[in-house]
Amino acid sequence: MRPDILNPLFAEVTALKGIGPGLAKPLERLGLGRIVDVAFHLPTGWIDRVPRTELDMADAGRTIAITLTAQSYRSGNGRGPTRVQATDAAGNYVSLVYFGGHPGWAKKLAPLGEERRVSGRLELYGQELQIVHPDYCLPLDEAPDAGEREAIYPLSEGITSRRMGQLTAQAIERSPDLPEWIEPGLLAKREWPAWREALTRVHADPSDAKAKERLAYDEIFANQLALSLVRQSSRARRGRALQGDGRLRDALKLPYQLTGAQARTVREIEGDLAQQQPMLRLLQGDVGSGKTLVAAMALLIAVEAGAQGALLAPTEILARQHYETLRRQLAGLGVEVAILTGRDKGKVREATLMGLAAGTIDILIGTHAIFQEAVTYKDLGLVVVDEQHRFGVAQRMLLQAKAKTAPHLLAMTATPIPRTLTLAHYGEMDVSQLDEMPPGRQPIETRVISEDRLADVVDALARHLSDGGQAYWVCPLVEESAKSDLAAAEARAETLRARFGDRVGLVHGRMKGPEKDAVMSDFSAAKTGVLVATTVIEVGVDVPNATLIVIEAADRFGLAQLHQLRGRVGRGSGKSNCLLVRGNALGETSRARLALMRETNDGFRIAEEDLRLRGSGELLGTKQSGEAAFRIATPEMLSDLLPVATDDARLLIDRDGGLDGERGKAARTALYLFERDAGVALLRSG
Repeated sequence: MRPDILNPLFAEVTALKGIGPGLAKPLERLGLGRIVDVAFHLPTGWIDRVPRTELDMADAGRTIAITLTAQSYRSGNGRGPTRVQATDAAGNYVSLVYFGGHPGWAKKLAPLGEERRVSGRLELYGQELQIVHPDYCLPLDEAPDAGEREAIYPLSEGITSRRMGQLTAQAIERSPDLPEWIEPGLLAKREWPAWREALTRVHADPSDAKAKERLAYDEIFANQLALSLVRQSSRARRGRALQGDGRLRDALKLPYQLTGAQARTVREIEGDLAQQQPMLRLLQGDVGSGKTLVAAMALLIAVEAGAQGALLAPTEILARQHYETLRRQLAGLGVEVAILTGRDKGKVREATLMGLAAGTIDILIGTHAIFQEAVTYKDLGLVVVDEQHRFGVAQRMLLQAKAKTAPHLLAMTATPIPRTLTLAHYGEMDVSQLDEMPPGRQPIETRVISEDRLADVVDALARHLSDGGQAYWVCPLVEESAKSDLAAAEARAETLRARFGDRVGLVHGRMKGPEKDAVMSDFSAAKTGVLVATTVIEVGVDVPNATLIVIEAADRFGLAQLHQLRGRVGRGSGKSNCLLVRGNALGETSRARLALMRETNDGFRIAEEDLRLRGSGELLGTKQSGEAAFRIATPEMLSDLLPVATDDARLLIDRDGGLDGERGKAARTALYLFERDAGVALLRSG
């Protein structure tokens, strides 16, 4: 249970003064539903307001705060601005300029002859001074104290930075003094303030590096402590040893040899499975490095030992792809492979459920449907989770709960994860890395092309098709709404069909399963030449004859996603190309991203750069999984503080009595404060 001392922080945000339904909505859009969310909504910058009693041209370019009196109004014709002519105490003139809105609004803010405290950026307009859209124009008794550094917050329409500052002040006021969980020597060495003082300081002065570092450390420490507790707990649990006799793996007729990295990883997994302690292993491998074959070997070991295996995939397309691949690979071995997705109904579903319960099905592949309540296994021994970052921890735990004793877990990801984030998100797991590509895998040539040359891209596509090739055309992330992505894909398919007729297929996430399967089947069989798609093809689509991919509006995608999409080609022996079509108004970050894509096919290098440019939440797909990203710690802070936090968490467990010692009780509060308490129970599932 959450310690009582934290209850004031976990109250609804509406408990703060002045928050009615109108203000609750913009706060909700910012994800600020509780007081603790407001307290941790840290400023991203600040304004130094210079208090002045008189206007001075030397202050042009500065943000000043000054007392002014409105003398007259000038309204522009039509769309022109409203200008309030005002004077300071010495009679110097300045124009307060308001664009848009009704002229009466400016008059209401600054009534003639009445003193107002005004703040904003002072500018020179010709030889005149002006302030365009003052930050505030308030009666003297309502104005904030001048001369203080003012925090600038991330905002949503309907709330100002000043209002946000008032709410955070209330949230801090409700924040209790918490017991200290940081090891005293480390606290002194780093010269960090206490938790509540750090929170107060960072809101008062966003440039206070020590205060922000302290809060970031707390968040990282809570995370690493949760992972350490999970690891300790998993080491103490008893599962069952799965020792295969090799008969199925020996009978597997592969047209190629395992790479050194694959063989090494299979040995690591075999060693883990032979222990009673349940395996918790993360398998990282770049696009095309052969993770699926490693998973197949792991599942065969479980079947050789008399147990069942389950493979969980994030999308139906990927689940069906795995099903077809495994059924083909394991043909003739006497291993029964089945699939279960949300659309399997009636007699087919019943037969699968009965086979699982009776133990006649050895390996089940599917989407989240495989851990629904009605699904029972006779003897589940191994769970493989593919593209695991798309699943919430609780979902993975549900699948593990299907076993009589704790099953072994192998999590796989084709999104290369920088070492820092591997430690931060999977610190309780052992990690295997496929750092070698199978022989014959072709490098992909990547080019960046301006959207002005879209006609040239279509001509190149025509030549590619006439040579017997196939291609993907990925449509842009228009905005958050899937409807917009779908509209873009449908429009692009229509324009391409005008030229290529029924050789163009369209696939997107909102299609019904059978319809999607039919389109994918036609493309796999080369009945269609171009597959227009949203990012639904990001993982798991494998058509070796498709050697060209066009990614439209590539500058709107993150690096990791571009790399995943590019990995749809280069799967056969032919030379493959990736065309990144970019917009014309590119920022520096977008240019850097696209240049790196052109430069390298190394997913791990790309991942490190993606972390630097975009931050950890985006990279790990936490938006999809619903798992909390770090909200205070930046990637730079993670790199600096993670090793320290990991060591401190281990010290707490090994030397200071874990959560039962004095420091441990304080640390338990930190786990609840940063909502890593669920991790203690749930992260066991990986």
